[in-house]
Amino acid sequence: MSYVTDNPAAAPEIAAAHFLQRLSLETDCDDVHSAMKAGDIDFVLLHVVGSPEAFARRHIPGALHLPHREISAERMAQWPADTLFVVYCAGPHCNGADRAALKLARLGRAVKIMIGGITGWADEGFSFA
Repeated sequence: MSYVTDNPAAAPEIAAAHFLQRLSLETDCDDVHSAMKAGDIDFVLLHVVGSPEAFARRHIPGALHLPHREISAERMAQWPADTLFVVYCAGPHCNGADRAALKLARLGRAVKIMIGGITGWADEGFSFA
């Protein structure tokens, strides 16, 4: 018996619920890129780490710079309450997107993390602004 089969696979309905929950919390670089390329921008993309200078040097096209430390109810009031926010940071080694997502969720805002962040975007070969 291998480590793969040491623990039996979950029942299909449990697996479906698990993956649906993950997809309700995460999106990926390709999905964001595809939506933006098609003009299906039904979310606000937030770059949630770094200085304004670092953002100016390299960010995902269409993203707004809003460091997680600056997220507040007052700041978020400029968007309708049903706005979906997609947050990203430097990459898998950074927890800035998690911090931003937590703040947004605690403010009652819909949020997803773009897994991979800037590192994932670069790995996909997508261009930066």
